Amino acid sequence: MNPLPLRTTLLSAGLIVALAACHKQEAPQQPPPPQVGVITVQPQDVPLVQDQVGRVSAFRTADVRARVPGILLHRLYTEGTDVKEGQSLFKIDPAPLQAELDAQVANLASAKATAVNSKAQADRARGLIGKNYVSRADLDTAEATERTSNAAVKQAEAAVQSARINLGFTDVRSPISGRAGKQQVTEGALVGQGDTTLLTQVDELDKVYINFSMSVSDLDTMRTAAAKGSATLSATDQSQVRIQMPDGSDFGETGQLDFSSATVNPQTGTTDLRALLPNTNQRLLPGQFVTVKATLGDLHNVYLVPQPAVLRDANSAYVMVVGTAKMKDPQSGEEKTIESAAVRHQIQTDRLSGTNWVVTSGLNPGDKVIVEGVPKAKDNAPVNAQPAKQPDAAGAAPAKAGTAAAPAGKQ
Repeated sequence: MNPLPLRTTLLSAGLIVALAACHKQEAPQQPPPPQVGVITVQPQDVPLVQDQVGRVSAFRTADVRARVPGILLHRLYTEGTDVKEGQSLFKIDPAPLQAELDAQVANLASAKATAVNSKAQADRARGLIGKNYVSRADLDTAEATERTSNAAVKQAEAAVQSARINLGFTDVRSPISGRAGKQQVTEGALVGQGDTTLLTQVDELDKVYINFSMSVSDLDTMRTAAAKGSATLSATDQSQVRIQMPDGSDFGETGQLDFSSATVNPQTGTTDLRALLPNTNQRLLPGQFVTVKATLGDLHNVYLVPQPAVLRDANSAYVMVVGTAKMKDPQSGEEKTIESAAVRHQIQTDRLSGTNWVVTSGLNPGDKVIVEGVPKAKDNAPVNAQPAKQPDAAGAAPAKAGTAAAPAGKQ
């Protein structure tokens, strides 16, 4: 037998076996599910915070004025320092008013002397009327003179009291405790001539008012949020207010909303609000502009979802939640259940609270929302869910009172 055909036959058989083995190899394996980071959301209470521009005003402001005419002699305080109630601030020349007081005292002495003489004459007439030594007309005249003299004494006493009060007004005192302002009139000037001249101003700064306005549309937005989120708006006397300084820092003290106007300004469409705030370090000054963060209530049973996790299309906002999904096997065509898949949940957002969206509907307690690797998560596709690496940055912690809450349109 020729060995060459046998060798060719064996080679052909080996080639056929090798080709058959290649056809029996399994199809390429699918890539592993993408890894994503998730947070578990729970319903919570979120404060309804509104940011507005406010202006500081003193708790009490008192004008220190000259109440009597005279020449201003001295300023008795240092401008821009704290003064006490009743402290002397200015001295007006007392000489003319002292002379007026002396004259009124002399008039009082004269009136009293006349009254004593009139009483003696009336007593004499009353003693003689029974003996018919004086007529009834003379008695009536004596008693009338007595009454007139007594009235003159009362009038003179009032004039003395008035002159003494005016003399006391030459010592100009502070009506309240607070920060005394700049002197408005220099020494040597004639003050109080025809009007009450303003000498300076004293502001009480241990507490201050923050005056601000809110548009009617913002108030309606707050009420709408309250209705949809089962929120409760606080009464004005319990609503908290925090202050943000111009440099962005927090003032550190919490105030209370103590006044809300019952009317709306027809020209601006706003209503006036006012908050009372402690100012123990007197860091806030009257006329200063600040940012008011007014907490007007609480929004209940809502979810805080980090901004990167919230996606939007032309119709709605949505998030990807790890859940159960069904899909067809590309090889067999059979439908199978995936226990860990990215599932799209349509949500409704209300506003921003810090770095989080406030979600009012579309989520359930315990949902695992994908916050890391969101672009990798495809709807109804398997994912490898792991706890988010940075839960604080992801916004799992509830927002605190005073966190900025910029209004956002409903989605």
